[in-house]
Amino acid sequence: QVQLVESGGGLVQAGGSLRLSCAASGRTFSSYAMGWFRQAPGKEREFVAAISWTGGRTIYADSVKGRFTISRDNAKNMVYLQMNSLNPEDTAVYYCASARALGTMRREYEFWGRGTQVTVSS
Repeated sequence: QVQLVESGGGLVQAGGSLRLSCAASGRTFSSYAMGWFRQAPGKEREFVAAISWTGGRTIYADSVKGRFTISRDNAKNMVYLQMNSLNPEDTAVYYCASARALGTMRREYEFWGRGTQVTVSS
């Protein structure tokens, strides 16, 4: 079992940056692929980025490609999402999740955090 806690959300102006962190507990963390999803008010939860258990492979949604970077530190049981050039459309609750294999679908992810709010003002 993996428990996940997100942090680092907040209010930022358009064009700004934020770094989200996800702290994982559980001795099997390094064997899981990790992903970030987000959910805006009135919208479905959508995939943002994912990283393989080694960190050697990453996947990004087209909407964030080139602006967001996912990374992990297995020694610290941490996953990060560096978000640059933020715009109001990035406003959402951001969730960290773990999966047995690298993927982009919600159903592939087994454990979820409670989320952290990111608000981008124009």
